[in-house]
Amino acid sequence: MKTLRLILGDQLNHKHSWYSKPEKDTLYFMAEMRQETDYVHHHIQKVVGFFAAMRNFYEHLKDNGHQVIYYEIDSEANKQDLVENLKDLIQKHDIEKFEYQLPDEYRLDEQLRNFCDSLNIENEVFDTEHFYTTRIEMADFYKGKKEMTMEYFYRDMRKKHELLMENKTNPEGGKWNFDKSNRNKWNGKPEIPHEKGFRKDVSSILTQIEKQKIKTIGNINASNFNWPTSRADSLKVLNYFCDNLLIHFGDYQDALHTEQAFLFHSRLSFSLNTKMLSPKEVVNKVIETYYDRKSEIDISQVEGFVRQILGWREYMRGMYWMKMPEYQNLNKLDNQNKLPDFYWTGKTKMNCLSHSITQSLDNAYAHHIQRLMITGNFALLTQINPDEVDAWYLGIYIDAIEWVEMPNTRGMSQYADGGIVATKPYISSGSYINKMSNYCKVCTYNVNEKTGENACPFNSLYWNFLNEKRTHFKNNQRMNMMMSLLEKMNSETLEAHITRAHEIIENPDNF
Repeated sequence: MKTLRLILGDQLNHKHSWYSKPEKDTLYFMAEMRQETDYVHHHIQKVVGFFAAMRNFYEHLKDNGHQVIYYEIDSEANKQDLVENLKDLIQKHDIEKFEYQLPDEYRLDEQLRNFCDSLNIENEVFDTEHFYTTRIEMADFYKGKKEMTMEYFYRDMRKKHELLMENKTNPEGGKWNFDKSNRNKWNGKPEIPHEKGFRKDVSSILTQIEKQKIKTIGNINASNFNWPTSRADSLKVLNYFCDNLLIHFGDYQDALHTEQAFLFHSRLSFSLNTKMLSPKEVVNKVIETYYDRKSEIDISQVEGFVRQILGWREYMRGMYWMKMPEYQNLNKLDNQNKLPDFYWTGKTKMNCLSHSITQSLDNAYAHHIQRLMITGNFALLTQINPDEVDAWYLGIYIDAIEWVEMPNTRGMSQYADGGIVATKPYISSGSYINKMSNYCKVCTYNVNEKTGENACPFNSLYWNFLNEKRTHFKNNQRMNMMMSLLEKMNSETLEAHITRAHEIIENPDNF
């Protein structure tokens, strides 16, 4: 039986059972398509990164004896649409069976299911053999439970996979979660070394993209591209993180600084989300490093990292498949404003936003606190439509694939799901930003002034938001303290906050 197997751009798993040995009647297919470059405006580094990683995987398969058809973005045979390409190949090569791996995005899952329903040949779907959990495993875990708190799922995962456990029942170090140890501000010490060994020239890919007139955002240094685009690159990044950065990762996990884009973060998310690395090998390598260097590396550094992958990443994927397709339309706070123009340029007088957005445009990267408490915080406080926020996050970050981006953005960041993911909105005035960063030191605005023209805009936006959304939070116990402070606030002060906030919301690009 002649079989056609589809490999999507985020299914670059070298260790998948499909590739255990070459099969003469099996033909693999990969394609760079306008369908995927155009459904949202992606960062140029994201498009280049995916194309480079896909091409490296194609070469790997060929070198190992597999038959592969690969369409580059400008290939004459490329119809730029997944279904049209598949139909054409099935006819041209007399294909008798079509196989694919489960997509991680709902739109592709639906597209391929509908395509298979239309086929008159045999078809079969396979697991990607990547995640710790199946699509429905988390839904089963929370069945019958009132709340879907991530912490309990995470603890269950630790026990199930026997990771950072003592005697299979007790957590390593005596606590499940060391989050309170992961909130230090970084002030220049300790020094941060960064791996530079996998940088490469991607000028030829960039030229192809430009000739196709693909609309992108952001900036790129094509002669010095510094994202891993092969398994070898990815392993190099993983090893460098374990050898040099893990020792301080947890301490400065939430820190922000103008001179350091990456701090002690691993920069492994693109490798993970394209499946060049598996979460199991990353977690196992980190834990192995911890046990080998237990006298140097504290449990708090390691637990914080493991929680991100074993807990949060699997939790977000489970949430996505539990709640789609309805989830993509949730807007429980009824936020309707437009995203400010400065999200596309970084041109704002608010230093924290200018720095985080400019960094995102330059690097296709920002770490979780920049995404949550700077860009996400401002978008929520100014009541931006979550559809616009989703599109921005999905486009601008190299690691943004909808299954992980949407529940993080619409749920965690924008509270548009009304509390399914987060038990309270992640909002703050300028004080939190000042506590965790050096952004406020060189800002046009004064974080210590509450109202007035020189006051940090986050201060008035925060109280205005709480005031306007009172009905949404009146029964939220985690918001009781802040709502109580709002009730006690002097009426003149509150009115000053409201007036100032409305000025910002109505003309955000003037601030």
